[in-house]
Amino acid sequence: MTTTPLDQLAPGLWVASRPLPLVVGDVGTRMTVIGIGDELLLHSPVKLDQPLREALDQLGGVRWIVGPSKVHHLFLGDYVDAYPAAELWGAPGLPEKRKDLTFHHVLDDVALAPWRGEVLHLLFQGAPRLNEVVFFHAKSRTLVLTDLAFNVPRGAKNARLFHRLVGATGRFGPHRLVRFAIRDRTAAHHSLREMLVWDFDRVVVTHGQVLETGGRAAIAKAFAFLG
Repeated sequence: MTTTPLDQLAPGLWVASRPLPLVVGDVGTRMTVIGIGDELLLHSPVKLDQPLREALDQLGGVRWIVGPSKVHHLFLGDYVDAYPAAELWGAPGLPEKRKDLTFHHVLDDVALAPWRGEVLHLLFQGAPRLNEVVFFHAKSRTLVLTDLAFNVPRGAKNARLFHRLVGATGRFGPHRLVRFAIRDRTAAHHSLREMLVWDFDRVVVTHGQVLETGGRAAIAKAFAFLG
């Protein structure tokens, strides 16, 4: 996994990939940075260190800090402290989970988000334990996810046993625990259909490798079990 502060994937699109050691092993994590004019949207922040902060400050002003699910929120406080003028946005249910933080807005499908002209977002319905909000950066044709899809290559050494047990190794898509978290398949299928309207090619995942091309077909195949 890269240890550079930021890697550029496309104009106005960067990622910061970092280790994330948990009880099950190092599952890795990734923050996506989207430039909107001279302002930045930070999706699923990773741990903030000085090199990363300097790299962000060189790109523009951090305007929006986004906790896109009820699971991806560990490092939000680092950025709230570092960028007090930024707005904190959270997935439905996250403000209740993180009462130590003050959220300015909740991500929902009717929110008139200030980034709407360049970035779309959608709550993936039917998995309330996750409440993952997916993002679409139209300019780079990129779908941005957290846990809905893993992309762990065969031979990866990090959290090897965990990835193998949940069926995440060597395949793109939701592993067994994520599938189990989808309690309402009809609602999830509706969300999937809305996602597939978007013209994306690349898929950024937070666990595993970025899928650089063929993303729309890969998502459709990975979630075919929804019917």
